[in-house]
Amino acid sequence: MMKRMHINEFHPVWDEHEQGEACCIIDVRTPEEYAGGHVPGAELMPLHAIPTKAHEIPKDRDVYLICRSGARSAQAAQYLAQEHDHTRLVNVEGGTMAWIEAGHPVEH
Repeated sequence: MMKRMHINEFHPVWDEHEQGEACCIIDVRTPEEYAGGHVPGAELMPLHAIPTKAHEIPKDRDVYLICRSGARSAQAAQYLAQEHDHTRLVNVEGGTMAWIEAGHPVEH
């Protein structure tokens, strides 16, 4: 099952992560997009690599999937739920674009 969370709801979750709480954030954009700026702490796992790396994604905690705007991360979440029985997936709607527009920190 996939949950949806707008970037405004995700920021406090990310902030707790920065304070030491466990949080798994996966950026499914291309390496070039990721290098151009990403949510601090997000791990790069391009959408095309999800099928071969699905076993690396934890099932015992919430996994926040993010892309540019929310479409590719929704595809990744749907695939992981259907093909790998992931139940703790959260699609971050608005994606990295909304994160940057809101003035949140970015790593390059």
